[in-house]
Amino acid sequence: MELLTIGEFAARSRLSPKALRLYDRLGLLTPARVDAVTGYRWYRPDQVERARLVALLRQLDMPLARIAEVVALPGERAADEVAGYWTGVEERHAVRREVAGHIRDRLSGRRTHMYEVKIIDTPEQAVLTERKHVLSDELPRWIPAALDRLEKAAGACGGVSGIPFVAYYAAVSPDSDGPAEACVPVADIAAAEAYAAASGRPDTGRTTTLRIEPAQRLAYVRITKAQVAHPQILSAFEAVEEWIAAQGLSVSGPCREIYFADWDAASASDEVCDIAFPVGEVGEVGTTGNATTAG
Repeated sequence: MELLTIGEFAARSRLSPKALRLYDRLGLLTPARVDAVTGYRWYRPDQVERARLVALLRQLDMPLARIAEVVALPGERAADEVAGYWTGVEERHAVRREVAGHIRDRLSGRRTHMYEVKIIDTPEQAVLTERKHVLSDELPRWIPAALDRLEKAAGACGGVSGIPFVAYYAAVSPDSDGPAEACVPVADIAAAEAYAAASGRPDTGRTTTLRIEPAQRLAYVRITKAQVAHPQILSAFEAVEEWIAAQGLSVSGPCREIYFADWDAASASDEVCDIAFPVGEVGEVGTTGNATTAG
């Protein structure tokens, strides 16, 4: 078969010789022949299509390691992989667009949402918990999975006796990992103690524990499913914090997201979550945190 010089192949494939040498080193596009003395490369004409595909995928800013996976797949599977990659790109772009809007509103002093802060007194309750150091982009996967595990565990502990929630003991953001704590109230404390004692999972790093959530007063706002998305949820946390300060109160415990509705069945406009802070008189200070997103 006639071989093409690297210059001819570069012209046909729309890739520079420099890029071709890089792709050779990475195993993405191996020449048909390399001169043992000079290192000069030749390519087969039937490699042009693969080279053009690599060039197109690079225009999507696809990482080279991901490109190597795509070009190794048959047509339909490769197409699905590209579709999945681009869906992820669009989701990340949408998040960045919302973050930019949120920052713009903060800097301009605009309020995109107005919140009504309310107060509620909650009784002491026993809760099964799962705590984890987690970054904000992991929360949408971790929260439902953790609450589902705890709700199933509650079946052996007298059943779920209250509304599940997630508490934050320190900031959770792209750079800060909390920790966060998923909590499900249970009815049978003795059974829950026995379950927690046997629940250690060294292989996963997960441990279910039992703790007593004290009776307390919560300041909260209620938000819709759409407002749970980052960064809108930040406005809700800030609204409660500002209200607490304006009332001359103090935060006396970790902030939390209380999920009182069926998330999967809810529409974007349905109320699904309370953003809450335990409060006390000035001087009654506990552990606090700031969350970013769930969902």
